[in-house]
Amino acid sequence: MDERLISADSHVKLTHAQVKDHLPARLHEAYDDAAGAYEQRMSRGTGAANRAGAEQAAKRSDKGIASDNSVFGRAGYWDPAERLKDMDLDGVDAEVLYSEVSAFRYLSDVKDGVAETVQAFNDTLHDFASADPQRLIVSYQIPIHDIELAVAEVDRVAARGAKSLQLPVFPSELGQADYYDDRYDPLFAKIQDTGLPICFHIGLKTTLDDLARRDPTPNKGVMVPMTPLMTGEAFGMLIMGGVLEKFPGLKVVFVEPGVAWVGWWLEVVDDMATRQRYKFPAISELPSTYFRRNINLTFIDEHLGLHRMRDIIGVDNLMWSTDFPHPVTSWPNSRKIVDEQFVGIPADEREKIVCGNAARIWGL
Repeated sequence: MDERLISADSHVKLTHAQVKDHLPARLHEAYDDAAGAYEQRMSRGTGAANRAGAEQAAKRSDKGIASDNSVFGRAGYWDPAERLKDMDLDGVDAEVLYSEVSAFRYLSDVKDGVAETVQAFNDTLHDFASADPQRLIVSYQIPIHDIELAVAEVDRVAARGAKSLQLPVFPSELGQADYYDDRYDPLFAKIQDTGLPICFHIGLKTTLDDLARRDPTPNKGVMVPMTPLMTGEAFGMLIMGGVLEKFPGLKVVFVEPGVAWVGWWLEVVDDMATRQRYKFPAISELPSTYFRRNINLTFIDEHLGLHRMRDIIGVDNLMWSTDFPHPVTSWPNSRKIVDEQFVGIPADEREKIVCGNAARIWGL
């Protein structure tokens, strides 16, 4: 029990009522309209992939349990005091937390109250963390529709002691330019100055809609494994698009992208830049250089990536997580599962992956 475990990816459930508690009454109706329209898009209006995701989310609500190993019904999902007890039971010292709701998909739609609504949502996250800010590390969501507002919100949450920021993975899905566009320069400059990590939590990508429609399996088993692989697009935009060239001090975390395939991706893009002579005018080093310097990955239980690819990807770039309370979670047996996962891995590398890297990135 002397070993410290830090989960680089766990989840918290917020309610719209909690967010509205931080909003003036005049904005409640506008908030409900924006949130309701988003939920309608998720369930009916944006395609098969998002419908599949909405159906899965509905099954995982606190009204029921998705599968035998799901713990969505535990109070620790939404009650911070109970969460700390669940962490103690699991032997986990600290968790980096992500809201189940990608609120930056609808916060900008709240008429005449976007800034107040963004603040209200993040204040709700802050409330959860306030039970123990050293152990509950919430990732504050930063919408990207209005860069001036985004910069102001980074300043605001940083002043309140924020340790983690979350941005959308794919700006194009929100009708915005990709991250290599100069419009983001003030935001990335501000984040670099704060030293806070940018976290990108993967999710269903709308470009998978057609595949989800064609998938003949009941649970979208053809489409779902493709979801993490889409992260290669986001890697490329940040690296070959020149974002990490311009802002070398950024700390970037990709959450749940899978691990093993990333070793292949790094080999391919470096080969493109050298032997195949692809032109990447926005960067001056090999793509893998920026990856290993700036990008970190979380994983849950992935033997191939951990045992065969960790040296290729970089031991300093990998972080373990419980993914509490999703069905794949290692709770409440994380210490046992970690021991099983790390058989044969040197102790110094294990220490980095289960706690050291996360402690460095989030300043824990």
